[in-house]
Amino acid sequence: MDPTQIPLRGLHFPAAISWWPLAPGWWLLIAIVVVALVLLLRSWMRRRTRAAARRHALKQLEHATLAYVEHRNPAKLGIEVSELLRRTMLAYAPRADVAGLTGDAWLEWLDRDLPASRFRQGAGRELIDLPYRDPETAGADVDLDGMLAAVRERLRTPVGGQA
Repeated sequence: MDPTQIPLRGLHFPAAISWWPLAPGWWLLIAIVVVALVLLLRSWMRRRTRAAARRHALKQLEHATLAYVEHRNPAKLGIEVSELLRRTMLAYAPRADVAGLTGDAWLEWLDRDLPASRFRQGAGRELIDLPYRDPETAGADVDLDGMLAAVRERLRTPVGGQA
């Protein structure tokens, strides 16, 4: 028999494998990625919410500093900064721990979590008596830049290890 005479038909390949429906492994991978994204988004939102009071306080501190440049009243600046610091710390710590503190106890609490003692032994100590001074004579012997730097550092540093 002549090989050219054999009745052969062309090759038939199976149909191409479709991408849909997905295999179970792909569904598992998609579920893992979605869960991971949801957890990351949730963590980011918590961190952002926790830091909202800090961001707001830093803006308020800048407003108070700019207002001081206009009115040049260190006693008023001391009042504004002291109130701002108290309100912000109440947002991060239990009211029972913070609200009743005054004097050196308040300054010691403010120095918590800071690398150096900026309030008890530094320029932040001015917060204790600056709001009660005479506005006419208060600015001469007060280190306002040091006090504002201490307050800024306190506001930027998380309380008790919170992020």
